Amino acid sequence: MTVAVWTTILVVLTFGFYLYIGYASRVRDTKGFYVAGQGVPAIANGAATAADWMSAASFISMAGLISFMGFDGAIYLLGWTGGYVLLALLLAPYLRKFGKYTVPDFVGDRYYSKTARGVAAVAAIFVSLTYVAGQMRGVGVVFSRFLGLDVNWGVVVGMVIVAFFAVLGGMKGITWTQVAQYTVLISAFLITAIAISITLTGNPIPQLGLIFSDIVPKLNQIQVDLGFTEYTQPFRTKAPIDIIAITISLMVGTAGLPHVIVRFYTVPNVRAARYSAGWALLFIGLLYLTAPALAIFARYNLLDSLHGKSLNDVRSLNWVTSWEQTGLLGFEDKNDDGLLQLTPDTDTTEITIDRDIIVLATPEVAQLSPFVIALVAAGGLAAALSTASGLMLVISSSISHDIYYRLINPEATESQRLLVGRVVIALAVVVAGWFGINPPGFVAEVVAFAFGLGAASFFPIILLGIFDKRTNSTGAIAGMSVGLIFTMVMIVLMQSTKVLGTAEPLMGPFFGISAQGIGTIGMILNFVVTLVVSRSTAAPPAEIQELVESVRVPRGSGTAAAHD
Repeated sequence: MTVAVWTTILVVLTFGFYLYIGYASRVRDTKGFYVAGQGVPAIANGAATAADWMSAASFISMAGLISFMGFDGAIYLLGWTGGYVLLALLLAPYLRKFGKYTVPDFVGDRYYSKTARGVAAVAAIFVSLTYVAGQMRGVGVVFSRFLGLDVNWGVVVGMVIVAFFAVLGGMKGITWTQVAQYTVLISAFLITAIAISITLTGNPIPQLGLIFSDIVPKLNQIQVDLGFTEYTQPFRTKAPIDIIAITISLMVGTAGLPHVIVRFYTVPNVRAARYSAGWALLFIGLLYLTAPALAIFARYNLLDSLHGKSLNDVRSLNWVTSWEQTGLLGFEDKNDDGLLQLTPDTDTTEITIDRDIIVLATPEVAQLSPFVIALVAAGGLAAALSTASGLMLVISSSISHDIYYRLINPEATESQRLLVGRVVIALAVVVAGWFGINPPGFVAEVVAFAFGLGAASFFPIILLGIFDKRTNSTGAIAGMSVGLIFTMVMIVLMQSTKVLGTAEPLMGPFFGISAQGIGTIGMILNFVVTLVVSRSTAAPPAEIQELVESVRVPRGSGTAAAHD
């Protein structure tokens, strides 16, 4: 059977399974809708957390960026994995012990302020909408290539699926759907990496194939011959200060992402939260320890397949024709010599490759079976949809629970709150679809912006909320506002060509730091403003300070009392 047939079969089967899980997991109360009734087993929550956290950026875009950036692409590996360790060890158990449904819930009760809750809810919405833009671009890329759908229609199909199981099942439906999606995406990623490793190195373990073969020295030499610097040379695409800033932003942004944090509320107790964090780290490590090998294999195969070949020979390859039709792969024989050249200069290079197609195209380039190629497509969709569904719930809970119920209508019934939550998801689907059709960058770039917003808004407030009982509501509100506004404005100014459509960026790097790393500066501003304002104003009430002390006591799974 052809790739298109296999892709159709796998997509229909997996999507049908996701829809069935969503229907079977439908809920009728807010506890089931927001935190899955707090009854998810640790290992299942670990798989769901991994799927929620490993978005289209991890599956589709990260290896592609590493393939192009080389050593510098390690910022994504270090930032995202280091950030998860930071979250799992430093924040998650304490947040679970606090016992609230959402991050704005924690902020509102810890900082005894409706205003703080509202600011946190707005920040969660902005972070989630930015993040979901990357997921929807990933969905569009997969559909446009493998099912022949227009990118825009691909986004629409994906969002309808997400809306179905998110609206019906809430967090319960999303959790069990994400367990299935993790199984699909990790199988697709590992099978591809193993098959290519055997082909190129003779070793079935990609990491060992990378270490004990000569593929890296050969790739370095090819890079030099083409006019690039060596693939493994550091700081060849970004300045050291930018590398450091992006890594920190991704790391602390991970620890401040609301859709990941909420996963630790879905387990029965603090002990289960710790175990699920360990399982998630294992599941995440399977992909992240494999990504560098896949990136190098992909780079080597692409150079070997395209550079120096005639345009006619290249276009005779089925995978080239298919990807060229999507507009994500392009050729132009600029010097009319009949041969394609890949050079570091955009004015002279004759091959244009979108970073987001590297992982999806690699099985075809390596001439793997149609089933494996289709499985990778299904894996990419699973990665994008699993994260998108978690983000939809964050947006829903931020508006329906933290704004509508906690601030506007505290007398709302259970059914009213559920109705508002489901309506909000439907509206968020429309907004997410628009972002998917008009994305402000590559998948991993867009996701990096979301992490920057999370780093600048949530991380300082959560960390100080747990470990500094002197931090008060005035400081928290000021810090979150300054960090979020500064980071958002800087990203828009630096990315104005994509966000606002300007001919040139309205602003260049900030002291050498790009838009992907500016969240680090926003985080520092948040910390400084929060601490200074808190020390300059009245201390929190005595009961709040006692609450902070009790949350850090490593006994039981006490539930915080509300202080509104």
